[in-house]
Amino acid sequence: MSHEVETMAYAGETPWHSLGTKVEPNLMPAEMCAVAGVDWDVEKKPLFYVDENNVQHHAPGKQALIRSSDNVVLDMVGDDWNPLQNRDAFEFFGDFVSSGDMEMHTAGSLMGGRRVWALAKVNDSFEVFKNDVIDQFLLFSNPHTYGMTIDVRMTPIRVVCNNTLTLSLASQSNRMVKVNHRRVFDADLVKATLGVAAEKLATYKEAATFLGSKKYKSETLMEYFDRAFPLYSNKNHKEKKYSRNAKLASEIVYTQPGAEFGAGTWWQAFNAVTYMTDHIVGRSDDTRMASSWFGSGKKLKENALTSAIEMAEAA
Repeated sequence: MSHEVETMAYAGETPWHSLGTKVEPNLMPAEMCAVAGVDWDVEKKPLFYVDENNVQHHAPGKQALIRSSDNVVLDMVGDDWNPLQNRDAFEFFGDFVSSGDMEMHTAGSLMGGRRVWALAKVNDSFEVFKNDVIDQFLLFSNPHTYGMTIDVRMTPIRVVCNNTLTLSLASQSNRMVKVNHRRVFDADLVKATLGVAAEKLATYKEAATFLGSKKYKSETLMEYFDRAFPLYSNKNHKEKKYSRNAKLASEIVYTQPGAEFGAGTWWQAFNAVTYMTDHIVGRSDDTRMASSWFGSGKKLKENALTSAIEMAEAA
């Protein structure tokens, strides 16, 4: 596999990024953890340095985060940094899978083990138009690197084109689902917020239906794609110019998978941006996957949804 994706497994149909090894469906979380190649532990080990006299000293307040399977150093962390073992992260899904509310779908390791994730399909979906189905997934990200938080997010996926959008489950309450490694991970506390996932899906359904009811005009469509894929050198031009990606989005809006659903609406325009981000922009499938779920692509799609709603409201 390429450099972003280290190991990966998936159940069911081939995922949109076409990466990983197919496994039998209905695996329990511990089984998925094993076949995805992430059933290893991380350990904190003391750090030492050697001075000019070749004398070894302990580095106070710092420890190396080591992967037990091959002794790879994943990062340097503080004494108060609490690792979450992958097996424990996957067990988060145990009760939901056992009850039939979810099934394990995809899992693996990115960035040489520095980010491990698990994706479970939730038994909940809706249609924006007839046969235009949105499935719901829950994405659990367990990073083994300083500065990143454990993160649980809802991920709606449009079936016809496999476009994704990650939505934070954080609410205005004190129950957060982004967990800093300076705290010990409390699975029960995070599970208590999962009711927010249903609320988020309902909100997304409302937004998608609204976008599907509003028509765009050609001039506002290009403005929208310019917002999503700006040409940063525009300030040096007297005449408006558009980036290569903005122009490409304006071309595929009519030919993208699922373009027949809501043709001429802001739903079609928004999905042109998500299709570009998930399937076209980037060097390879694995870099697009990492970006779409965890990086700049995720933020781009979130902003694109906000912009589409704003422009649809003004239409």
